[in-house]
Amino acid sequence: MAGEHEIGPVTRSHRLDEAALERYLCGHLVGFEGPLTLQQFEGGQSNPTFLVSSRSGDCVLRKQPPGRLRPSAHAVDREYRIMKLLAGTDVPVPRVHLYCSDASILGTPFYVMQFLPGRVYRDPLLPGMQPEERAAIYDAMNGILASLHEVDWEALGLADYGKTHDYLGRQLAHWSKGYAAAKTRDNPAMQRLPAWLAAHMPASPAVVIAHGDYRLQNLVIHPLEPRVIGVLDWELSTLGDPIADLAFTCMTYHLPTNDSIARGFLGTDIEALGIPSERDYVAAYCQRTGRDGISDWRFFLVFSLFRTAAIMQGIHARALQGNASSAEAESFGALFEIAAEAAWRLTED
Repeated sequence: MAGEHEIGPVTRSHRLDEAALERYLCGHLVGFEGPLTLQQFEGGQSNPTFLVSSRSGDCVLRKQPPGRLRPSAHAVDREYRIMKLLAGTDVPVPRVHLYCSDASILGTPFYVMQFLPGRVYRDPLLPGMQPEERAAIYDAMNGILASLHEVDWEALGLADYGKTHDYLGRQLAHWSKGYAAAKTRDNPAMQRLPAWLAAHMPASPAVVIAHGDYRLQNLVIHPLEPRVIGVLDWELSTLGDPIADLAFTCMTYHLPTNDSIARGFLGTDIEALGIPSERDYVAAYCQRTGRDGISDWRFFLVFSLFRTAAIMQGIHARALQGNASSAEAESFGALFEIAAEAAWRLTED
């Protein structure tokens, strides 16, 4: 069925001590009954994710990858915390069951959460749907992002979840440093973009809970209805800029169609498919959040594409170490250039 979770055997580089996991879950997860079987979810280039099946039902395990990791990266503890606190808000998240910081169990920290049966789409063109359903799914996606940005993070107990000043400056420095550390070859666009971004940086607005990787692939859609039942992959979440979060979602409008990973809308008549234009998608968000419009929109798009290119390069570097979580990771060494060059084209428009 189109949109089903893509699950397969556990890859060689991410095999776990299943006996140790079963013993741990029997002792710590209420109601768990072994024996268990493991499968691995495809996609998710950072923290490997597994379907745990047993007599007591299905759940999902998400862990840090093996190997040498950058400090503060692969923060599964932050994922667990934010999803636990968002439960009961207007932002749908899986119910989290437990967090284990003891690396002696599986080699790295991990957490266990609810499995949400539903549809997960890796292709933003949503093949096989009617235009009305595509339009409804994108509207639901827009609405959940707006709801996230309206959450009172202080009341939720997240005052220490991130710094509340100079988000854009800190992010630019972080991802510039990350790209330099992961670089495997020179890229002219990536060399020029930090200076352009620094020269055009607007003041950051009041911070919100920013997902950091909000896109269709990280949403679980109801099996039958065009609505979001779960937002996944909170690794990059922090207190941040709402417009940067929105622009990340809109990068699809500036990437080519039919690329094997960096799937985008360029070259496709999305209006005929029922997918909203970038202008309409942004306008809907503004209406939901009470904004008159967004200035410096080009900056935020360039920033998001630069950040994405840096992330892609990091995935490629981990693939060379043998610990990236997807078989597709090696191809990111070439595909990061798509995002970098798309960002530079926007600076020249």
